[in-house]
Amino acid sequence: MVSINQWYGKHREACKCGAEHYPLVTEKFEIGDEAFSMLRSFLSKKIYKNVLLVHDKNTWEAAGAKIFAILSEEGFNVKGSLIPQNSQGDVIADEEAIVHALLDADQETEVFIAVGAGTIHDITRFVSFKMGLPFISVPTAPSVDGFNSKGAPIVVKNKKITFQTHAPIGLFADTKVLCNAPQEMLAAGFGDMLGKYTSLADWRFGHLTGGEPYCEAAATMTEEALKNCIKYADLIAEKKEEGIIELMNALIKSGLAMSLFGNSHPASGGEHHLSHFWEMRFLEEGRKQLLHGVKVGVSCALIADHYKEQKENLLEASSETGSMKIEEIIAWIPHGSILRESLKKIGGSATLEDIGIEESLFSDSLASAHLIRDRKTMLRHINESKMRTV
Repeated sequence: MVSINQWYGKHREACKCGAEHYPLVTEKFEIGDEAFSMLRSFLSKKIYKNVLLVHDKNTWEAAGAKIFAILSEEGFNVKGSLIPQNSQGDVIADEEAIVHALLDADQETEVFIAVGAGTIHDITRFVSFKMGLPFISVPTAPSVDGFNSKGAPIVVKNKKITFQTHAPIGLFADTKVLCNAPQEMLAAGFGDMLGKYTSLADWRFGHLTGGEPYCEAAATMTEEALKNCIKYADLIAEKKEEGIIELMNALIKSGLAMSLFGNSHPASGGEHHLSHFWEMRFLEEGRKQLLHGVKVGVSCALIADHYKEQKENLLEASSETGSMKIEEIIAWIPHGSILRESLKKIGGSATLEDIGIEESLFSDSLASAHLIRDRKTMLRHINESKMRTV
C-alpha cells in the first residue's frame, strides 16, 4: 500500500510545471487505532520533552485528556492551553485566541500539539510559526482539509485573512476518535471536498484567462482526492471506519496539493469566497458561526448553478480556442442539484434555508465575495463584466 508520503513524492517528481516544489515537511502520517501511541514514540524520537497541548472544551473530551495522560505517564512535561468560547459558544481563530495561546506558551515549550478541527489548527499553526517552533496535528474530526496545509485563516478585526505559515511535522489521527465525531462534522469534511469541483474549475479558468500560475500535478492530486471521497460516500454516510479513513485521507491529500503548489488555489475558489463572506458577516452581527465545510458544501452547489447560468458571459473571457476550453471547464462541474443530493446523503445541510443564510446575504455575497482575494475566479469575471456594461 502506497503511503501518503510516497503518494506526495510520486506527484512531486512527476510535475512538469517548472515551479520549485519542496520536499514534504510532514514527516509522519498515522491514521489508526494506535495513533496516540505512535505520537508518543514520535515525540521521543524527536527528543521533545516540553509540550503545549492546544485544545478547546470539546476536543479535550474527545482526545486531549487521553493524550495528556499518555504523555504525562511517559515523563513528558505537558501543559494545556484551553482556547475559550466566545459569547455565542464558538471558538474563533482571532486575535484573542492567538494571544491566549501565546500566553500559555513559555520559554520551555519545544513543540505544540493541535488537538481539534480546523480552528484549533489555525490558531496553533499561526502561534507556533510566530514563535519559531514546530507543531503536530491531531485531528478530532475529518471536517476540513487544512490540517496539514501551510495556510492559517485568521480573523483580524472581523476580516478573514490567510497567512502563510507552516505545515505540521507530524499528523496522528485516532480512528475511534474520528468515527465518534458528530455527523455534522463528517458532513462538513465531505462538503469541503465537494468544493473542489468549483475550486479546480476556477483555478483552471484563472490560468486560462488571467495567466495565473498553475500546476497540473497539484490539480491532479486534488481531483484524485475528490473522486475517492465521492467513491466512498455511502460508507462515510454510514460512519463505517473504512469510509471515515478514506474521508480523512482525501482531506489530507487536498492539503498536500496546497502544500505542493504553495497556496490554496487547488482547494479554494468562488465557493470558499462565499463561505468567508458569510462568516465575516456573521461575526459583524454577533451570530453563531457555522462549520466551514458546511458553508462550503452549500455554497459550492449554488456557485455551480451560477456558473452554468452565466455560461455565455464566461465564454466571452477568451479567444475561440480558449472559449472551447472554458466550455469544458463549466461542463466538468456537476449541477447544483447533484451536489445537494450528495450532501443530503451524508446527512449534511444542502440549502441556504438549512443553514440559516438569508437570500439577501446570499445576493450580497454573490456580488462582492470575489473581492476577498485577488484571484481570477469565474465569480470575479462575472461581476467585473457586469460592471463594465453598466
